[in-house]
Amino acid sequence: MSREPNLNRRRAVSATLGSLLALAMGPAVGQTESEGKPRRLRVVASFSILADLLMNIGGDAVEVSALVGPDADAHVFEPSPADARRLSRADLVVVNGLGFEGWLDRLVRASGYRGRVVTASAGIVPRQAEGQADPHAWQDLGHAQRYVLNLTDALVLARPAQAEAFRQRAANYTAQLSALDAHARKAFGSIPASQRRVITQHDAFGYFGAAYGIEFLSPQGMSTASEASAMKVADLIEQIRRHGVRAVFLEGITDPRLLERIAREGGVSLGGRLYADALSRPGTSADTYLKLYAHNVATLHAGLRGERATGPTFSK
Repeated sequence: MSREPNLNRRRAVSATLGSLLALAMGPAVGQTESEGKPRRLRVVASFSILADLLMNIGGDAVEVSALVGPDADAHVFEPSPADARRLSRADLVVVNGLGFEGWLDRLVRASGYRGRVVTASAGIVPRQAEGQADPHAWQDLGHAQRYVLNLTDALVLARPAQAEAFRQRAANYTAQLSALDAHARKAFGSIPASQRRVITQHDAFGYFGAAYGIEFLSPQGMSTASEASAMKVADLIEQIRRHGVRAVFLEGITDPRLLERIAREGGVSLGGRLYADALSRPGTSADTYLKLYAHNVATLHAGLRGERATGPTFSK
C-alpha cells in the first residue's frame, strides 16, 4: 500500500498549523504587510511634544500616538484601560523621564508590554529645583537636540533598514532647532537683563530661562498638581510691585483665574498665553513643537517689551 496519501496529509496539517500560528502571533517588528510594504513601526509617546518629535524623525515609517494629547496635562493624567491596550500593541514606547510620568510604570505593568522603553532625556544633566530634578528639559532647544539624537538612535535600532532616512530627517530637524535658538538669542539679547523677569502659572520654564537669561517666577511648583499657597501668591504680588516684573503669562493647560488675580493686584498686564507641557490642538498656533517654541519666544519677547505679540516672526 502506498504511503504517499499519508505523507501528503501530514504536510497539509503542518502547513495549516504553521499558518494558524503565524496569524496568532501577528507580524513581527520589521515584517512586511500585504503588497510588500513594510509595516509602520507602532510607537507610543507619553505626551504630545514627544509624539511630534518622533513624527518629524520617523516620517511615514512610523505610526505615532500620544497617551497625553494636545491641550492635556501630563502632571494630572490618569491612564485608562484603553491606554493599557494601546501600550500592549506598541513596538516601542517613548517617555520623557526625569520623573515627568509618575504614572508610567504602573501603566506598563498593567498593559503587559515587554518591549523597549526609551527615555528621550537620557544624557541630560537636569536642572534642580525644589530638591528634585526638573523634568521640563525640552524647554531648552539644546536639550531638544539631545532628544532628537536619542529618538533617532531608538528608531534606527528598531528599523535599521531605514536608518539613513531617519538620520537625514533628524539632521534637517536639528538644523531648524538651531536656527530657532539663534533667533531666540537675538530677540532676548535686545532686552536689558534687568527687565527679563516674568510670572507664569507653574515652574515649567526654568530651562528656557537659563538658556536666555530670563527669570521665571510662579505660584505653583514644577507640577500643576501642586497647590499655590496664600503666602506664595502674596510674595509674587509684592515682587511685581517692588522688582518691576514685566508681565504675567497664562498657560495653555491651566486655569487662568489665579494669574489674572495676581496681575490685577500687582498692577501689571497679562502678556499672553504660553505653552509649557503640551501642544495645542491641530490647526492652532502651537500644534507642533517648533511652532510652540516660536510662539513662546514671540509672546515673551513682546511681553517683556510691554507689547502684545502679533504672532511668531520666526519661520522654519
